[in-house]
Amino acid sequence: MAQTTGPAGFTRQPIGKNRGKNRGENLGENDALLCDGVPLSAIANAEGTPVYVYSAAVLRERYRAIDSAFGEYPHQLHYALKANSTLAIARLLRGLGSAVDANSVWEIEVARTAGFDPSQIVFTGVGKSPAELERAVVLGVKAINVESAGELARLEAIASRLGRTVRVAVRVNPDIDARSHPHISTGLKINKFGVPLDAARELLGTLGSRPSLALVAIHVHVGSQITGLEPLRRAAALAAGLSLELRQQGFPLEYVDLGGGLGVSYDGSAVPSDAEYAGALVGEVRPTSLPIVVEPGRAIAAPAGALVARVIDVKPRTASSDFVVIDAGMTELIRPALYSAFHRIEPLSAPPSGEHHYEIVGPVCESSDVVGRDRMLPILAAGDLVAIRDAGAYGSVMASNYNRRPLAAEVLVDEGGWRVIRRRQGLADLLALED
Repeated sequence: MAQTTGPAGFTRQPIGKNRGKNRGENLGENDALLCDGVPLSAIANAEGTPVYVYSAAVLRERYRAIDSAFGEYPHQLHYALKANSTLAIARLLRGLGSAVDANSVWEIEVARTAGFDPSQIVFTGVGKSPAELERAVVLGVKAINVESAGELARLEAIASRLGRTVRVAVRVNPDIDARSHPHISTGLKINKFGVPLDAARELLGTLGSRPSLALVAIHVHVGSQITGLEPLRRAAALAAGLSLELRQQGFPLEYVDLGGGLGVSYDGSAVPSDAEYAGALVGEVRPTSLPIVVEPGRAIAAPAGALVARVIDVKPRTASSDFVVIDAGMTELIRPALYSAFHRIEPLSAPPSGEHHYEIVGPVCESSDVVGRDRMLPILAAGDLVAIRDAGAYGSVMASNYNRRPLAAEVLVDEGGWRVIRRRQGLADLLALED
């Protein structure tokens, strides 16, 4: 592990007057982009590009900030592995006291490999296979968040056959608009997730006579990258009200599961603070006296990561703008192509002056492989290094081998040093499953 010291998170500082071997390193009095005091250029030059770089300090800070925002009110954070399930990051969060939200049996097994007990895992997902359900029943996870009457019946049959009583939470679709991108909205009736409220009441009414099923919670999750409190508050109010109804009917609920969805500021715009977020949820749930379970993923992982890439080429685009082709694209960060998502892009070492109009594109053979549209950036040239910020969530987990591109390496910076937590794929890895 390379050793150095410096401030936490992604910061800039002067790098002196020595001119480096490669353009973009040690250019006069330029600022260098660091992660927890480690120059990102040093990591890129040692491990190659593209490479994901994560700050352990930011991961810890984000988890603790959300956790402490709930104050004395009983609560538990279940980190959503779908945001970033790299083993070292899962282990780091377990060490902080986190539990886990898993969206597949394979995420459950990753969580167990990271040291989580099944009792710390909630199992969510709209399409759990019979094999996945049976595995979760055998393991005895904290709860299976059920998405439909059909899934509940399949789960009941499995539990009965195995002689088990399975802990369930019913996911209610509250028909609430999360006001985020339609591809990550999950709380409207037109979305595939959960049971509509009227049908949920009817379904819940059957649980008192189904001994293989133990109802432990109501679950709601209305979307991702939510940047306003109203959808979260309305969903919490609905879940709290329904929980009160069920307790009056004699169901011994253990908690209210309010999902995740808290957004991050990719572009510098305002988002709710952790205190505002927690305050909105607690304000609605307090009358129930039930503990709150939340499932943050993006809000913890996104700001902790950057994707570092190298400029391959610069070529004309219009009379006043150029294409910048980098060696990372939709195979490493699909969010811009999938959601038209915005990520800040900046050179690791910026010239002292001058900007130009660029379209930042990846190397993949798709016209949608655009990482950043219409950006004003310092003058760039082939060989320069750039960082795509806030890539700690939904970067590596959504990566692909399209065009036979190998999965990028991942690096964790911690306490002044850094280490590779996932090596770069090689050709042997790509072909290992093929005959």
